[in-house]
Amino acid sequence: MINQTMMQLGKKRSVIRDIFEYANSRRAQIGAENVFDFSLGNPNVPAPEIVNRTIRELLDTQDDASLHGYTSAQGAAPVRKAIADNLNERFGTAFHADNLYMTCGAAASLRITLTALSAEGDEVIVFTPYFPEYGVFASTAGMKLVEVSSDAATFQIDFEKLGAALTPSTKAVIVNSPNNPSGVVYTEETIRRLSDLLAQREKEYGHPIYLISDEPYRELVYDGIEVPYLTKYYQNTIVCYSYSKSLSLPGERIGYILVPDEVCDSKDLYAAVCGAGRALGYVCAPSMMQQVVAKATGQVADLNIYRENRDLIYNALTQYGFTCIHPDGAFYLFVKSPVEDAVAFYEKAKEFDLMLVPADSFGTPGFVRIAYCVSTEMIRRSLPAFQTLAQAYGLS
Repeated sequence: MINQTMMQLGKKRSVIRDIFEYANSRRAQIGAENVFDFSLGNPNVPAPEIVNRTIRELLDTQDDASLHGYTSAQGAAPVRKAIADNLNERFGTAFHADNLYMTCGAAASLRITLTALSAEGDEVIVFTPYFPEYGVFASTAGMKLVEVSSDAATFQIDFEKLGAALTPSTKAVIVNSPNNPSGVVYTEETIRRLSDLLAQREKEYGHPIYLISDEPYRELVYDGIEVPYLTKYYQNTIVCYSYSKSLSLPGERIGYILVPDEVCDSKDLYAAVCGAGRALGYVCAPSMMQQVVAKATGQVADLNIYRENRDLIYNALTQYGFTCIHPDGAFYLFVKSPVEDAVAFYEKAKEFDLMLVPADSFGTPGFVRIAYCVSTEMIRRSLPAFQTLAQAYGLS
């Protein structure tokens, strides 16, 4: 008999992917220029020039065996050292190569980390809204996912609710800042309060509570906003990073796990990360891309395009009467549905070929997500449809 859990996961795609496929079918029917697809967080900004230049240099200067061959299971040591050196320069840390494990992006990083931490009965806390795949990663690692609703006005952490959710079974807390889907960045005050609360509960429960920082959007911030580097605030922090968004390389699947020396039993935890990577088949991340990110680490794609897109769509939609969370980072706009049922709102938007993602699966019913990592020209073409949609609800 086949694994029923895996079968159901395979049969039921994520809501985001379903909407993306529907948009593809509409493009085939009525033309791509008539479909306004805001479903997928797929960067449209070109990668920094150093990325393609490095790829060309590698192709010209290395033989196939060194370029396309296996690296060490945890990643090539020079690559890991280059990333550690860059982090140390940017954040005043003291990381080294053996703090890092190279992965196939943030999804692999999270799945490996949760597997490395998991024991029977463990719980992992997430804050709404959150990336829906957290539930898949946690459950398949044998952990119970515990949702904590964020502050309804600011989407910062609601510490009263978090305090009630923490129990002796809490093994980890996942934070995602800048956040997918809201674009909210946690303030330094929020991070300090979170660190203090977790440290208190660690003492009370007599075991570590790991803070997992999911950071694919770290560099995607606007207007001078700074994202606190969590290892400097809380000892038991593990960082899961991806270059998919910062370097516009989502299809290359490259990232890392960072296990600082300060983490409780760091050497054993790093060994568990290596073991989980082995058990899951996540060893030797793509070798050529390891060398590329070693050269490009710390670089960022052109944020001016995302900023222009954000301002264009946020200003237009609020003018039309929609209520939107102002995003300080990432490339998503979180919009309150004008009716309680966000799925019904999404279905109405489809009548105008606007592809929006209902946020029920993000743990926040009554909202939709708009991914504005699309061409500015498409956003401009979509605005009349948004205005008509607003008028259908008496907003404009």
